[in-house]
Amino acid sequence: MHWLALSPPEAEQAAWGWHALQYTPRVAVVDEALVLEVSGSLRLWGGLPRLLSLFFEQNKPLNPVDYSQGSTSLVAIALSRLKAHGPVPTAGLPDNLPLATLSAAMPHVDTLARTGCRTWGQLRALPRGGVARRFGAALLQALDAAYGERPEVYPWLTLPEVFDVRLELPALATGGPELMWTAQRLLVQLQVWLRARQRGVLALELEWALDLKRLDGVALPSHQQLVVRTAQPAQDMAHLRRLVGEQLARVQLAAPVNQLRLRSLDTAPWVGASRGFLPEDAVQGERLHQLVERLSARLGEHNVVLPQAQADHRPEHRQHWQPARTHTPQPLPLSEPDALLPTWLLPQPLLLTLRGNVPQYGGALVRLTQAHRIVTGWWEPGGHTARDYFIARSPEHGLVWVYRDRVADHDRDRWYLQGLYA
Repeated sequence: MHWLALSPPEAEQAAWGWHALQYTPRVAVVDEALVLEVSGSLRLWGGLPRLLSLFFEQNKPLNPVDYSQGSTSLVAIALSRLKAHGPVPTAGLPDNLPLATLSAAMPHVDTLARTGCRTWGQLRALPRGGVARRFGAALLQALDAAYGERPEVYPWLTLPEVFDVRLELPALATGGPELMWTAQRLLVQLQVWLRARQRGVLALELEWALDLKRLDGVALPSHQQLVVRTAQPAQDMAHLRRLVGEQLARVQLAAPVNQLRLRSLDTAPWVGASRGFLPEDAVQGERLHQLVERLSARLGEHNVVLPQAQADHRPEHRQHWQPARTHTPQPLPLSEPDALLPTWLLPQPLLLTLRGNVPQYGGALVRLTQAHRIVTGWWEPGGHTARDYFIARSPEHGLVWVYRDRVADHDRDRWYLQGLYA
């Protein structure tokens, strides 16, 4: 058996455990340490040096930690404790290990020291019956496990189905940007969880707890939330960090915040990035959907829009604008050749004046084509449309696109300018 004992910060202990599960299924939290039994995985990873190299090279999001190794988990934990306080013995292990490094012996260290017993080997040399009667059977069981004479059974860690982690803020936050430091720590742990589960995140929720129940006599909710979505599954936190930062910058906190929680709402299987063999396939910079999402978060969704084609004969209804972040355009075929349409449509049709029943726009318009009639929209309340469209020539403005309204209630025709030709 070969065990590793890590000493990560308490806030990152779960993330280190998820990272370790990618290399061995036998991972547990014992006292203050995270222990891994790796003997069953050494052949898979190419030996212990190779496993250690991969294990610590692929933990880039997490802070570096110290580790110790031993034939049992308790030996590895004892060496880890010694490493934190001074030099570590390299010979006579585990007999020369101090009793204070064995958790089960800690309550009895002073008593045993008065009898001249200060190391694991000296304790093991005492009569077992007397040790059991004086200090309890648990001490002997721990000592047997430490020497590999008793199986070590722990509640092994498993990957949760949903990422849900909360952290206390180091100080009360009064604005959205102040939450970003803690949010970054949570995003690092989210990345570790996503890698371990081979998933990419599509939606996540930030929830913060308010430190006050009432403010100026007004009752406050206990929490506030922010949902962040991305168009494609993501494992790289650089893009999500920008999205979260942009949206937190726009958040108004109802009261000071003391706790932040991050939860995954939607994930998808991670397929990795597709790469080509040719140099031109290696596109530099961020992807289009990432740019759209970042601008939408910064400027507001309704300020970053794209056109969506519609199957409609009315020119003003052939497209509508909607938020680009939440929609992918699907072009629809037009009912007439594009060559007959103007290159520019007016936002609103312009009512033209008439002289002798001839529409005027920079002078009298001369019709160049026969009428192109559109009759549609009768199924919509107030949407009935009947028009005759013409391409006409204006003395001052060149080719224009005009129509005659055939449903208006008036004594004579009404003409409108709707488009211009370049």
